[in-house]
Amino acid sequence: MLIACWSVKGGAGTTVVTAALGLLSARRAPTVLADLAGDLPAALGHPEPASPGIAGWLAAGPGVPADALGRIEVEVAPGLSLLPRGVGALHPSRAGLLAALLDRSSRPTVVDCGRIGNSPDPAGDMVATTIISAARRSILVIRPCYMALRRVSEAPVRPSAVVVVQEPGRALTTADVQQVVRVPVLAEVVVDPTVARAVDAGVLASRLPRSLAKALSDAA
Repeated sequence: MLIACWSVKGGAGTTVVTAALGLLSARRAPTVLADLAGDLPAALGHPEPASPGIAGWLAAGPGVPADALGRIEVEVAPGLSLLPRGVGALHPSRAGLLAALLDRSSRPTVVDCGRIGNSPDPAGDMVATTIISAARRSILVIRPCYMALRRVSEAPVRPSAVVVVQEPGRALTTADVQQVVRVPVLAEVVVDPTVARAVDAGVLASRLPRSLAKALSDAA
């Protein structure tokens, strides 16, 4: 099962939500995290893997066998493997094959697709939108922000569900988000300083904060 997490505005919390969904899924069955945005290793408290990553696999062309994807995975937690982004541009020519391989995997795969739309990396956007379009579940991670809600209607893909990252002081509510986006709200994650501390300390993978795990338990 392929699950794609994405946002329309930076700073929404997509990487942390993706990491948490992967960690929760791995408690039940072996799971893969795939990183198109490049921040998952840091969020999980791991150094950047010495791997060609997804970028290298895409750039290598059709001469590289499909099963080479498995050889570039790195273990980041019990039952959880990471397909790192790698260095360089994301070439879109084999994005469809990548999406199909991830979707056909026997393991659930959760992808951090990063920010979609108005990107300085159009090729990377094409890869991300291909993955999102192929995903069984397309999860928009969004804060109840007027600018973000404006951009949802302009996004080249549509979500099938939403994770709302709620923070104090916002005038808009989760109900406002659902009214604009018109898809189910899968979870509401309240901004919690313990999550930021876990990421900063590099312990998110080993000590997933209870508030985050509880908020996303039904979504994983």
